[in-house]
Amino acid sequence: MGLKVAFQMDPIAGVDIDADSTFRLAEEAQARGHALFVYGPDRLALDGGRITARGHPVTVRRMRGDHVTFGAAERIDLASRDVVWLRQDPPFDMGYITTTLLLEMIPPPTLVVNDPAWVRNWPEKHLVLQFPDLTPPTTVTRDAELLRAFKAEHRDIIVKPLYGNGGAGVFRLGPEDRNLNALLELFFAASPEPVIAQRFLPAVSAGDKRIILVDGEPAGAINRIPPAGETRSNMHVGGQAVPATLNDRDREICARIGPLLRDHGQVFVGIDVIGDWLTEINLTSPTGIQELERFDGTNVAGLIWDAVEARVAARA
Repeated sequence: MGLKVAFQMDPIAGVDIDADSTFRLAEEAQARGHALFVYGPDRLALDGGRITARGHPVTVRRMRGDHVTFGAAERIDLASRDVVWLRQDPPFDMGYITTTLLLEMIPPPTLVVNDPAWVRNWPEKHLVLQFPDLTPPTTVTRDAELLRAFKAEHRDIIVKPLYGNGGAGVFRLGPEDRNLNALLELFFAASPEPVIAQRFLPAVSAGDKRIILVDGEPAGAINRIPPAGETRSNMHVGGQAVPATLNDRDREICARIGPLLRDHGQVFVGIDVIGDWLTEINLTSPTGIQELERFDGTNVAGLIWDAVEARVAARA
């Protein structure tokens, strides 16, 4: 089944072909005979009642320094594609939200994955709030008094931007730390948004597990170990990816959230688990495909495309 596929993504010429999940999805799509088109979110438009994008047909290959060949630039009606992938990285700002609103206007039978309406409604640190029994104690607010009370109750906490990504702006405030007020002044001066605070989980020293779900089912996991002297385990800041297996608690978490994700068009999702606690549900542009494939040999990109192709066939 040769499909016409468009990727809305960050510049493909600059991706790390050994780590980037979008590149791996494109590579697998091409191997299946699907035609590829890429464009940036800044080239998305509402034009004459159509949702269009200016970009390039591409061919990809696993060759460092020569991993993509571009065809001639053109503007296409995205309704002419069978599949449109929403894959640019956060920040989850008004620009990002606007792209979800535009993509939501593409008429059937074109399939947009992940479903942009629910990506918009469930940014990374929001959906977990619907599962308080699975998550560590958490507060979301701009109320400094409430945040001070949260710190006094839990003593050792993590404070981070509500719409951040990649570990940027994540702070740990231990029992003797006196920097909460100064940190809040910094956050609130830089942004009108609330912050999210969670009880610190010492189990992070043993790793932050990334579990990949495909159509609501766990495909496998990797563990991200923080570097020495670092609280954050994100690979963007030096976290080391190592093999991991799913335990009973992981499977319980997946069983709770998986059906909700599947029923709302979230085909490729990455969740973060520290110890026994769910900390994030990543819908926007989850990563980890290539690391998982190297560790256990599973063709995760293939599983994702199986799910996408099944959804496309169901719409025909």
